[in-house]
Amino acid sequence: MDVEILSRLQFAGTIMFHYLFPPLSIGLGLQLFLCELAYFRTRNPAWEAAARFWTRVFAVNFAMGVATGIVMEFEFGTNWAAYSRFVGDVFGSALAAEGIFAFFLESGFLAVLVFGWDRVGPRMHLFSTLMVFLGSMFSAVWIVIANSWQQTPAGYHIVWQDVQGELIPRAEVTSFWGMVFNPSSVDRLTHTLIGAFVLGAFFVASVCSYYLLKNKHQEVAKRCLSIALPTAMAFTLLAAITGHDSAKKLVETQPAKLAAMEAHFHTSDEPTGLTLFGWPDAESETIHFGVTVPYLLSLMVYNDPTKPVPAMDQIPEDERPPVWLPFQTFHLMVGLGTMMIGVAALACLFWYRGIYGQSRWLMWAIVFMPVAAMTANQAGWITAEVGRQPWIVYPSVQDGVEMMGLRTADGLSESVTAEQVLSSIILFGIIYSMLFAVWVFVLNNKIQHGPESAEELTEYKRNLESDSMSKNFARSGKLLGGDMMDEGTR
Repeated sequence: MDVEILSRLQFAGTIMFHYLFPPLSIGLGLQLFLCELAYFRTRNPAWEAAARFWTRVFAVNFAMGVATGIVMEFEFGTNWAAYSRFVGDVFGSALAAEGIFAFFLESGFLAVLVFGWDRVGPRMHLFSTLMVFLGSMFSAVWIVIANSWQQTPAGYHIVWQDVQGELIPRAEVTSFWGMVFNPSSVDRLTHTLIGAFVLGAFFVASVCSYYLLKNKHQEVAKRCLSIALPTAMAFTLLAAITGHDSAKKLVETQPAKLAAMEAHFHTSDEPTGLTLFGWPDAESETIHFGVTVPYLLSLMVYNDPTKPVPAMDQIPEDERPPVWLPFQTFHLMVGLGTMMIGVAALACLFWYRGIYGQSRWLMWAIVFMPVAAMTANQAGWITAEVGRQPWIVYPSVQDGVEMMGLRTADGLSESVTAEQVLSSIILFGIIYSMLFAVWVFVLNNKIQHGPESAEELTEYKRNLESDSMSKNFARSGKLLGGDMMDEGTR
């Protein structure tokens, strides 16, 4: 058993499980805010019922995200101690910013969002919803910045520390904003957030389409679909645009990753075509069953169909990433994204023409779209992380000076054994399986129960006001009775 492979599998498994929840929280946060904004503007009880329902769903997902995210911070210290020493100065500032600007903001207003419906006014509750949504986005901002720095480091230099007679390298921040706005951070951040918005929009559209198919909660479902379908359409298109921009940057910052994503093995003077699908074979450096569109990769990367794209043979052999997995996950992400654009466009067209409710096949397709969106999000991260191997921190050039990176094998903890990592993988697998079952069970219960009807919500608020008045009368009676007893005594 190889401790490096096991440690990578452990971190990949825990982060992929955790990453089921933050994109959904961010996407749901936007949908929740738009529903509550519609209620604030119209005071229509159906919009309030929708906002209350999505608040309950959001709270369940947020709790799962917090619980599963804590584990990864411990893994930095247990499995990746050398890596933590190398990036501690960089990650310390980014993660501290996340705690100050994101987590406190999000968690501070979450209580008002969940429990403040009948305790604060509509304006304050709308503001709390906005703050929770922004807090979830700010959390993603700092995490993606830290991850992007690993891909395209900037704003740092290397210092050497004497640790028990051995010189240990450490990255030290020289420019905080240079670190924040590293060459890939903006593109990666926008693409990540847009992917989350796509997931949230399709999740809301999925639940609402299910309600229409089952003839339940019709009014709330139709109102939410009027928001979810257009936002799904807009953000799937934006995801394609930002993804294209991110890929174009790779030819300068990470050419080995771009070559792996396209299984581009041999450089030539001819224009480079784009492989649509195939089965790459790194040993023979060929693609079996591949279908390639001539000139297209050159056109997409350089806006010039005649300029060749550098291939894997330009990269030293010991610095080449795996090819098969990044190739397949990248093409899976692109294929799912293209499918989601088509489905969202067709759904919006049917909605505009007023025939969406008559197309059961399309509604069933929308029901399953969150699976496609979640899979595309996961595939994108696998492409990004596997494609930068064998580096855990990519080498870079700053002001003409080549800066050292950190290989994945050199980031491991020296004291952790393969047996310890394997046992923790098994335990994590058991615990996460139970957590996933609980999440599915609770989420399914929330969805099956659904939102209150406008009439039920109106009746509930009327009873709440009646109870409040009764308590006030009772309190006034006690005070009045006490005053009369005091008067009689006197």
